[in-house]
Formats: sequence, structure tokens, C-alpha cells
Amino acid sequence: MHCNHFSPVLLLNARRAGPTFSGLSSKPAPMPPRTTILTAGTITALLHAYIGWRLLPDLPVPLLIKALGGIWLALSCVLLPAGLLARRISQPWADAVSWVGMLAMGFFSSLLILTLARDIVLAVAWLAGWQPPGLHAYSAAAVVLLALLVTLAGYVNARRLARVVDVDVPVHGLPEALHGFTIAQISDIHVGPTIKRPYLDRIVDRVNSLEADAVAITGDLVDGTVRELSAHTAPLARLQARHGVYFVTGNHEYYSGAEPWIAELRRLGLRVLMNEHVALEHGSDVVVLGGVTDYSAGRFHETHRSDPKRALQGAPSAGVRVLLAHQPRTAAAAAEAGFDLQLSGHTHGGQFWPWNLFVPMQQPYTAGLVRHGAMWVYISRGTGYWGPPKRFGAPSEITRVKLVRADD
Repeated sequence: MHCNHFSPVLLLNARRAGPTFSGLSSKPAPMPPRTTILTAGTITALLHAYIGWRLLPDLPVPLLIKALGGIWLALSCVLLPAGLLARRISQPWADAVSWVGMLAMGFFSSLLILTLARDIVLAVAWLAGWQPPGLHAYSAAAVVLLALLVTLAGYVNARRLARVVDVDVPVHGLPEALHGFTIAQISDIHVGPTIKRPYLDRIVDRVNSLEADAVAITGDLVDGTVRELSAHTAPLARLQARHGVYFVTGNHEYYSGAEPWIAELRRLGLRVLMNEHVALEHGSDVVVLGGVTDYSAGRFHETHRSDPKRALQGAPSAGVRVLLAHQPRTAAAAAEAGFDLQLSGHTHGGQFWPWNLFVPMQQPYTAGLVRHGAMWVYISRGTGYWGPPKRFGAPSEITRVKLVRADD
């Protein structure tokens, strides 16, 4: 689950509905059904109308400014779906439309939540008999100002280079030779309309500076076809690690053409793990590094169905077992298969408040290091972002995972 944003999520979910939108060719996914577009458009328009109805009359500004606010809300109704569907129009306009549409989506999202919060406060104040002069005017202005500030801060947070997060994972019975083994994890970069080569170049440079024993990319690398984005994913060929660079598919690879992307990433020198493992000899012991396809991959391609048990077939029994799996909800099957640690992404940590509150509706965990039975699960907040260039309360990260001996 990503931090999907009210009505636009209906359009997005239409693209995720199943085999009809398999995304296994190099072409963009088909347009969603007209009924879905109409429903999403109607809900979007109603939500914008609600914002206008509740805020515009109370704003302490001249009538002309209120009229401009109404025009913006009307334009925003069009920009939100346009930003999501921009890939289907010809360049050079597609990226520009995506940028404007996604910025509008981020602002609308905060504006809607704050308008709802204001109405709750006003209702409580009315019930309590507290009606100070200017309450409606000042609160309406505060909503608009806060939405602008949150959107600006979220933009800065999203566009700056992800910070390095160090995570020590204590493993009982970890062989001495594997104490201190490091994996640099990046996830959910979403190279696409608003994330291009310069953004990825900076990530690659930072990852290489960590000098990790292995690099893991846990899915949702791209939002577009190989033809559209191969020039922008080329920096991945520069990733370096003692034991190599590994990739597993996320759900967005299946929307963008999974098989062409698997071939392209292999061409760049990445090892794509498709329900399989590699045995990394480190000192006198071994790290079994497994990887599974996305949890939903079977809906797009039957032979890609995620299978943690299959990923361990023939693996050495000694050492430690680490699984790369895009979605946290693979954890139950991974623990049953016998892995010690699962590295995941997918959630973005909610990306910006309050959408992190909705992640548990689809995933068992949102972010950070958690215990699932006898297995650890680490969920990255993601290294890029999806949709609006906005992160607030859920900073992006490049994770340096270190295996350490547990204190028995």
C-alpha cells in the first residue's frame, strides 16, 4: 500500500485491478474503465466543492482572492486525474502535466484533512458555547496557510537526498564470521515523471559510499516503461558491493512492464531474484540471500507467484537467511519458510500524515524493525516517493542493515 490520496486512489486501483492490466508488455497500462474515471471524478469534484463551501466564504480576504481560490479548486479537480494519467500523452508535455498534477494532489490532500479538522473544532466549539470573534475567519485562513506550509516542507523533504539509517539486527546464533555483515537497502524510488537520473545518481553515490557487503533493492524502482526510463535508471550499473547488487520486483514493476524491466536490470548487472536465493560466502560462513517476486505478482503472471519456500530450496542450513520481499505481508510465509530476517518496503511509512494511519488496513507493519514470530522484519520508509513530491513525518531513507550477534 502506498499513501494513496482519496479520490485519485480509485484511478490508481483501476490500474491495479488484476490481469486485465498486466503491465507485462513494454507499453503503458491501458486507461482505466470509463465508469471508474467517472466515479473518481465525481468524488474528487465533491471533495473540492466541500473545501470551497467550508473555507471560501469565511476567508478574511477580498472577493477577488476568493474568486481566484474558487478557480484554483476547479482547476485542481482536473489536475489531479491529469497528473495520474499524464503518461498516456505525448512528451514533452507528459512530465510537466505530472509535476503540476502531483503538486496539486499534495496540496489538496493537506487542504482536505485540515478542512475536516477545522470543522470538527468548530463543531466542538459550538457545542461548548465558545464562539470568540473571528473564529471562523482566522481558522479558515489558518487551514490554507498550514496546507501551503506542509506542502512546501513536504516537497523539500521529498526532493532532498535520503538520509542513511543504521539498523542493527540481533540474530541468535549468528556465526562470528557474519557479525557486522552489512546490507545497504534502497526501496520504492519510483523513477518516473518527477524522479529522473540526477535524483538516482545521488542515491547511487551515497549507497556506494557505505561500502556495504551487499546492496538490496526491494522493489518499486520504476513508474514507466523501459523505453521511457532506461536512460534514467542507467546509474544503477554503478552500484557496487563486495557480494553484489540484488533486486526483487514490487507491484509497480508489474504496472510498468515486469519482464522488460527484469531483462533491463540484468543488463545493468543487477541480480534479479525470482523466488530463488544466492549463497554468499563471507569469511568462513555463508549468508543465504533469498528474494521473492511481489506479493501480488501472481495476479499479473502465474509463473511469477511469490513463494518464499521455493526461494530457500537447496539452500545451506548453516549461516543466516535473509529474504528480500517488497511487501511486509510476505512475512508470515517467510517466517514459516525459515528466514531469520525479511527486508521490505512498499509502505513508504505512509509518506505523509495522516496516510500512515491507513497502512495497517493492508499491511501488518508500517515502518522500522519489528518482530514476526522468530523472524525480524525491517520495513524501509522508501528512498524516493510515489505521487506527490511530498514527505511529512515519514522521511525517506537509505538503510544500512547490520547483522549482529544477539545477547543471549
